[in-house]
Amino acid sequence: MKLTEQEWRTRLTDEQYRVTRLKGTEYPFTGELLHHTADGTYHCVCCGAELFDGKTKFDAGCGWPSFFASIAGKVKYERDLSHGMQRTEILCAQCDAHLGHVFEDGPAPTGQRYCVNSVSLTFAHADKVK
Repeated sequence: MKLTEQEWRTRLTDEQYRVTRLKGTEYPFTGELLHHTADGTYHCVCCGAELFDGKTKFDAGCGWPSFFASIAGKVKYERDLSHGMQRTEILCAQCDAHLGHVFEDGPAPTGQRYCVNSVSLTFAHADKVK
């Protein structure tokens, strides 16, 4: 999904735009979905693509929603050398929205921790998903 910067600005809140299009980060422990535990799926706030199954969410204590796996093919990865660190950025494979980063310190079975900004996600309850 390709939109102009003006179309993204119109479609998203200021904070959603800052995080997803400008690769920002929300403050830790402030995200609406941090302690969210309902059964369902997490979707990209920009394009609606399904990204994470709620069954893979866990409390990492890091201040952002964390998942041990993404839905296959829905997240893409880029090397991020910003802020003097070496990290792996995660983006929506459909619209390139910045979601957060993935780290190799998560639980079994993957050992991965997808650290995601709440503002980059929406949630769909399992009983509402087609």
